[in-house]
Amino acid sequence: MPKMKTHSSLKDRFKITGTGKVKRYKAYRNHLLSHKSGRAKRVLASQPNMAAGDVSRLAQGLAQLK
Repeated sequence: MPKMKTHSSLKDRFKITGTGKVKRYKAYRNHLLSHKSGRAKRVLASQPNMAAGDVSRLAQGLAQLK
């Protein structure tokens, strides 16, 4: 049987914490930042944990990262 491979784009978009939770990045933080307030940019910079339902959907793509 061939090995399960991690989906390459998911490798960079998500991080696995030490306890096994998945951290994600927020949208709207990549460009056009000059008109956004400092508070908005600061809030968007945080990396919240993903919802459990979304993590189960990604489980196969992130198989090698866990």
